[in-house]
Amino acid sequence: MESLSGQLTSAQKDELMEQVKTQIAVANAQELLTKMTEKCFKKCISKPGTSLDSSEQKCVAMCMDRYMDTWNLVSRAYSNRIQRERQRM
Repeated sequence: MESLSGQLTSAQKDELMEQVKTQIAVANAQELLTKMTEKCFKKCISKPGTSLDSSEQKCVAMCMDRYMDTWNLVSRAYSNRIQRERQRM
């Protein structure tokens, strides 16, 4: 039995790859938001209630900023490493 990829045109393969890349990007964004929310909530909210006081709001904002900065730094480093590995091949 012939594989599915053998039956697809080049344009269909490209479109499929773009869809997969988009799905991966969405999954990564969802993971980022979930982890960031979980970690910043644990760090900043000691007594959950109906609202956040000003110190909790500031803590959450700073925590999210740091988390995003770190995520971006790690993502760039990972991308650079992948590019270097591809160039070696």
